[in-house]
Amino acid sequence: MKLLCSIYKTSKKDEMYLYVDKKDKFQKVPEALLNHFGPPVHFGDLLLRREKKLARVDVEEVMAQIQEKGFFLQMPPAKEDYLLDLFKPEPGE
Repeated sequence: MKLLCSIYKTSKKDEMYLYVDKKDKFQKVPEALLNHFGPPVHFGDLLLRREKKLARVDVEEVMAQIQEKGFFLQMPPAKEDYLLDLFKPEPGE
């Protein structure tokens, strides 16, 4: 099975992506999600196949959700504890 999808990123949150069927675009994406996601910025198009590996998500899960719901929302990865400390302001800042 193959699925041509378009991937969009948001300026509201780093590393959050919305995958949709290229031919359907945003027709099946709930309006509430689009409002929360913000203005989508086209990141690229990708031909999904079962044998194709994706970096952070399971390709079969992405394909299944796009077919069932019309979209797949990839959330940012959890930050490691040591990374959270890097972004804490120093006392008095």
